[in-house]
Amino acid sequence: MASGYGITVWKNGKKNKGWAGQVIEHYLGLPQNSLQAPDFGSWELKVVPLSRAADGTLRVKESMAITMIEPAEVLADKFEDSHLYDKLRSMIVVARIFENVEDSSSILHSAAEFDLDNPSIRKQVEADYEAIREVIKTKGVDALTGDTGKYVQARTKGRGHGTTSRAFYARALFVAHILNLHKLAWMPVVVPDWERFLYERRGQARLPDQRDFSR
Repeated sequence: MASGYGITVWKNGKKNKGWAGQVIEHYLGLPQNSLQAPDFGSWELKVVPLSRAADGTLRVKESMAITMIEPAEVLADKFEDSHLYDKLRSMIVVARIFENVEDSSSILHSAAEFDLDNPSIRKQVEADYEAIREVIKTKGVDALTGDTGKYVQARTKGRGHGTTSRAFYARALFVAHILNLHKLAWMPVVVPDWERFLYERRGQARLPDQRDFSR
């Protein structure tokens, strides 16, 4: 599917890390953008890789980037006014199975709907935001590390180990909870028939039976 949409996974020896999300956007006929507002008006789309453990079970391979941290905006905005809140309050998380480093093949596994309606989840995410905000306020953005935050953490984002840009990330355990791969306090609705689920969100009726979207 990637080649069919003219999306390159590799170019000049470098991987296009966002290729999977771009494929799904094209698949749904949605415009690509890099804005901090939600991708598609009222909801945000995220794609995360799953890898197989030694016992064959699927696990979230890595934490999930949510949105960039702009220090001045974080200091000025309360949680409910933040870009982090905008992204998390209505989100679709699509899981794909990571097969190899080359990403020569990747199968879509499921899609899950997530929001901040659950009081305990929202309370913890807000607490994580405020903890990160406090570090920026008292010590500066350079003092942020991935240790802060139970569900949401702040990490460097960008090319090279010397990058100073940082973003909010959902920890892998939190993403596993969203996808119903690991139980936390509550369970979201996980939809194995991701094709029908995503197209219902776009008001479409049916998708072709084509699940390997790396080709």
